[in-house]
Amino acid sequence: MVRNWLLWSLTVFLISVLSVSHAVELTFELPDNAKQCFYEEIDKDVRATLEYQVVTGGRYDVDAHVESPYGEIVYKQTKKQYDSISWTASEKGVYKFCFSNEFSTFAHKTVYFDLIVGDEPPLLNEMGQHATAMTSMETSCVTIHEALKVVTDYQTHFRLREAQGRIRAEHMNERVQYWSIGQAVIILVVSLGQIVILRSFFTEKRPVTGNI
Repeated sequence: MVRNWLLWSLTVFLISVLSVSHAVELTFELPDNAKQCFYEEIDKDVRATLEYQVVTGGRYDVDAHVESPYGEIVYKQTKKQYDSISWTASEKGVYKFCFSNEFSTFAHKTVYFDLIVGDEPPLLNEMGQHATAMTSMETSCVTIHEALKVVTDYQTHFRLREAQGRIRAEHMNERVQYWSIGQAVIILVVSLGQIVILRSFFTEKRPVTGNI
């Protein structure tokens, strides 16, 4: 029994490693007046999903488009904060997806994207090929596997939201500090000006007498 369970565990591990799908996650810097493109080779009739989000910079927006190997525009959006697109490749080749910040003249931005190519084969179907019914332990492993994938997606989204909120808080704190320094300088200048004006009121002016 233990040996069979170990063999099944090894099979599940190999299935997860040799899965037909693969994913790419990347966070990169996108300077102002800049454009960055990435390339991925996709087979025909393979489904792909692209999800992106602007983490920091400006109004948190960016231009994005996906282009097929023959120059056909699969997806195009302007000044989006975040979006997700899924498509099925109509031909085999290298697909290009680009992010542009060319409309911004001074805002430096940070962009995150997640590209998933192919569909992961369901673990339940793979184990359903056994001659016997699944044990309670196998069923629990399948449930845990599916739950962990959901948890991973939630953790990624929460990390992005936390980073975005932290950057906004830091910018707001920086502006409050500058405003406080500006107010202190204004109060100091006004105080010195009042002192000078008051001293001029009480300063005795001696009449100028000429020589006779």
